[in-house]
Amino acid sequence: MNKPIRTVSIFCLLLFLALAVNATYLQYYHANALNDRVGNGRVATATFSRQRGAIMVGHTAIAESRKSPDQYKFQRVYHQPFMYAPITGWYTFGNETGIERADNGFLSGEDDRLFVNRLVDLVNGNATKGGNVVLTIDPAAQKAAFDGLRALGQDVQGAVVAIEPDTGKILAMVSLPTYDPNKLANHDFKKASAYATRMSKLKSQPLLNRAIQTTLAPGSTFKVVTASAAVQTGRYNANTLVPAGPTYRLPQSHNVVHNDVLSGCDSSKVPLIQALEFSCNTAFAPLAVKVGATAMHRQAEGYGFNQHYLDDLPGQAISRYPADEDPPGTALSGFGQDSVTATPLQMAMVTAGIADHGVVMKPYLVDSLQSPTSFETLQSTTPEQLSQATSSSTAGEVTRMMVATVQTGTATPAAIPGIQVAGKTGTAQSGLKNPDGSEVPPYAWFIGFAPAQSPKVAVAVMLQHVNQPTDEIHGGTLGGPIAKAVMEAVLNPHG
Repeated sequence: MNKPIRTVSIFCLLLFLALAVNATYLQYYHANALNDRVGNGRVATATFSRQRGAIMVGHTAIAESRKSPDQYKFQRVYHQPFMYAPITGWYTFGNETGIERADNGFLSGEDDRLFVNRLVDLVNGNATKGGNVVLTIDPAAQKAAFDGLRALGQDVQGAVVAIEPDTGKILAMVSLPTYDPNKLANHDFKKASAYATRMSKLKSQPLLNRAIQTTLAPGSTFKVVTASAAVQTGRYNANTLVPAGPTYRLPQSHNVVHNDVLSGCDSSKVPLIQALEFSCNTAFAPLAVKVGATAMHRQAEGYGFNQHYLDDLPGQAISRYPADEDPPGTALSGFGQDSVTATPLQMAMVTAGIADHGVVMKPYLVDSLQSPTSFETLQSTTPEQLSQATSSSTAGEVTRMMVATVQTGTATPAAIPGIQVAGKTGTAQSGLKNPDGSEVPPYAWFIGFAPAQSPKVAVAVMLQHVNQPTDEIHGGTLGGPIAKAVMEAVLNPHG
């Protein structure tokens, strides 16, 4: 063989070797990266055309995939869509939200926990199916919360969260206004996009899950945190006399605090239980200053403020209690104003922590994961303690005060015949102005749990906007009946 032919032969051999190395690299080492690449339309289409697992409440599917006559083979369908949309989110080509996003790998069948199922499907020549996600939601509690909010009118903006105190299971999570995820999962992508654009431009923000993504001043519901901090010092109990009166001047300031409720707060000193019962701002402002900014901050963080704790849904907003608050800010924080902000989930956790003897459990929404065909449980969520917010005795003392608030104070609309209920109302000033210069109406809150001595459910109701006169917006009258209905739904599931 002459030299030119040998040179060409060696060059061709090197080309073949390079081609073999490149093919091996692309098909083996780099395959996963290519599959996961955003621009890989073939893989995206294949995934979108797969039978996705169901999202379940009990034994009922609230989201499932049904056969479709178009190229994508399966259409995502949402049942009771408006009630569950803030939880399920939606799934469409290249986009998912809510549980659809948080558990996308399992619902799509790509999760490693479904490896055996994929292997069986491969051997049998069947298409890969996604696994099922079972939620902790109590359907009766969810419906009671949804119906209660809707009854306040079409323009209502608010949320309800219910928790099982000793586990952290989320029993209800409702947010209004809401939307129809079926229209976002439509295979007519132009229609789906138009609906998404319309929803995103609405001032009422229906795509927002207010239960976990909206933080507002919690108002007087935060007084249970202030009471916890005070009792935890060992210097206060329910019968301790605290300063009150018609007004209180903030320290280092000329600003004056007033009471929303005049009766029960006009004496210069009142028992702490009476101050909570009648929601005396003029008692809790100086009480927070006396307890101190450090202890108030520590107590708030014990209940979950300034922390991320919800892993089952994306987008949790962080509830805030600032560190190193100055005396005027500390005083205002004593009744849930100034820089204090909270989500409805956070205030439900505060309530659940008091109910569970001072123990705050980490909230969760996914109860278990199931195989796609046999419905075998592959993984169950184990309850996890987040913190010991207070001692058991402190929680018991605060419970005693919250029971009095329902029996004879501002929270009587939440009373349930034959069951001892603990609760607290709140009406928080927004501090915002309308375009015409008028003040934005206050926010109404209600928190509570029942039965008081052996709690099964803790509830938080937040009303960001209701179409009612400002002087009629109160946490007790508006939020109390909703909380009562949710608690009754859990305690008496069959009516």
